[in-house]
Amino acid sequence: MGITRVQFAPISLAAAGAVAATALGIAAVDVDRSWLPGLGWLAALAYLVTSTVLLLRGLNRRHAQQFGAANGVTALRSALVGLITGLVVDSFVEPMPSSVLVALVVPALLLDAVDGWVARRCDAATEVGAQFDMEVDAFLLLALSVYVSRELGAWVLAIGLMRYAFVAAGWLLPWLRGQLPPRYWRKVVTAVQGIALTFAATGWLRVLAVVLVAFALALLVESFGRDVIWLAVRRNVSGSELPAAR
Repeated sequence: MGITRVQFAPISLAAAGAVAATALGIAAVDVDRSWLPGLGWLAALAYLVTSTVLLLRGLNRRHAQQFGAANGVTALRSALVGLITGLVVDSFVEPMPSSVLVALVVPALLLDAVDGWVARRCDAATEVGAQFDMEVDAFLLLALSVYVSRELGAWVLAIGLMRYAFVAAGWLLPWLRGQLPPRYWRKVVTAVQGIALTFAATGWLRVLAVVLVAFALALLVESFGRDVIWLAVRRNVSGSELPAAR
């Protein structure tokens, strides 16, 4: 079976991300740096392959007939997250200028506002697209929190791990997998996390970075806490086993 039109867009963007990771690694070696060879390149490739396979699985399960411009924007952002992931992993092996990482994070954060706007503008919002957007957000925050935690401390990892802890808790407590009502505040809180972590990644004004990241974490705890309370109150309501949508 050949690649369909729906499958071509995410595969091609993931491939572009892999090519960019390889080019970045080659260019860095040429200037006596080691950005994205070895472990970094493998991490970027692993993210791109895994995220694309999961996306294609979601599209196929819902028999999607078109990929859509909004999903295209999210897929482009996902390709950037692949590069960011590789740089973060490589930073544990070889020192890396924070400006290189921030140069990729900023457009990834800006595009997060674009894909939702495109989906609303084109009346093309879908469950798959919303889930894809959410998971790209979550992994970007995880990668950034890992990078920043080396400077500010392990407590920063709570930002990147909270979404995954929530999902894991749902395996033990089925009522946590209930359907949550749409709430714009979640997007605001996610944006604050990205901005705070990006500022901290620059290495500027450490004290201010600690304050900003701590504030962002407090907002995240409030947001997840409100959702947990909402689900707990309604856990006996019929239909609470539907997948959660953050």
